[in-house]
Amino acid sequence: MKNVMKAAILKQYGGPDSVQIEKVAKPTPADDEILVRVHASAINSADVRLRKADPFVIRFMLGVFSPKNAILGMDFSGVVESVGKSVTRFNPGDEVFGSTVASGMKAHAEYLTIAEEGLVLPKPHILTHEEAPSFYFGGSASLHFLKKGGIKSGDSVLIYGASGALGVYAVQLAKYFGAEVTTVSSGRNIPMLRELGADHTLDYTKGEYESNQDEYDIIFDTIGKSPFGESVRLLKKKGKYLRAVHLSPGVMLRGLWVNLTTSKKVIGGVASDNKEDLEFLTTLMDEQHLQPVVDRTFSLDNIQEAHAYVGEGHKRGSVIVKMT
Repeated sequence: MKNVMKAAILKQYGGPDSVQIEKVAKPTPADDEILVRVHASAINSADVRLRKADPFVIRFMLGVFSPKNAILGMDFSGVVESVGKSVTRFNPGDEVFGSTVASGMKAHAEYLTIAEEGLVLPKPHILTHEEAPSFYFGGSASLHFLKKGGIKSGDSVLIYGASGALGVYAVQLAKYFGAEVTTVSSGRNIPMLRELGADHTLDYTKGEYESNQDEYDIIFDTIGKSPFGESVRLLKKKGKYLRAVHLSPGVMLRGLWVNLTTSKKVIGGVASDNKEDLEFLTTLMDEQHLQPVVDRTFSLDNIQEAHAYVGEGHKRGSVIVKMT
C-alpha cells in the first residue's frame, strides 16, 4: 500500500504504553516541501515530557485532552523520496537530516514532510543515518545556552548532567570555545566524558558536587536537577547559572531574586531553533570538533521500550529509533 506508512501514534498522554504503532496516511509534500523516507530519528527527554504532558502547561501547546499532532519525534535522518514543484535545493535520492521542531514534530514515522527552507541539510558524509539525528537537539540547546552565558576562551565551565543528550555536546562545545570544563555525572560515565574532553570530573553519587570548593564562570545544568543554592554558591562574581530545564515556579522566583540582588545571573527559558545553528553544528561535525554519542538503538516497533529507557533518566547521549 504505497499511500500508507507506519508511525508511532500518541492518542492520549500517559506512560510508554500510550504510544502505539499504527498504519496512517503517508504525507504528500506541498509545493515548497520535500518528502523524506526516514531511516532513523531520535527520542529525547523532550519527547518523554510531551508524551506525559509534564508539566501540565504542555497541554495548552499540544492539546488539552489529547495531542493535536499524534506523531512525536523531532530529529531525523533519511533520504529524499520526492520534492514539491517549487523545490530547487534538494532532489530525490539526497541524504538529508534535520529537525521538525518548528513544524509540529512527526519524525517517529516512516515518512515526513518538511519545508525546503526548514531545519534540513545534506547529511554529513562522516555520519551514518543512526548517528545523524543524535546531535541537533542536544547540540542546538547547548549552543543556545552557552551563548546566553557569554562563553569565551579561558572560562571555567561546569556542566551538570554531562552524560545526557545535551551534556555530551555541551562538553564538546565548551572545549571548542576554549573553556576549562568540569563535568558532573555518575562515576560510570567519567571515562566517556574524559574522552569527550572534560578536564575535571565530579561524581554526584559521592556528593562531590556539594563538597566542591571551586568557583566557575558558567554552570550549565542540562537536566534541571542541580541543587539551586549550591550552584549559585559555586559561581564567581558575575557568573552565569544556565538552566535548560527551568519550569518550577519556585525555582524561577529564586532565580529572579538572585538576578535582582547579586551580580550573578540565573538564565533559563526555551532554546531557540534556527538554521544557522544547524549549519554551524554541521560544520563542527564535518571538521570533527564534535563527535556523535549514541547510547542505544531501538526499532520503531519497540518504541515503547525506547520511551521507557529514556524516561529512566540514565541514558548516555541519544537514543535512536530505526524505521527500516
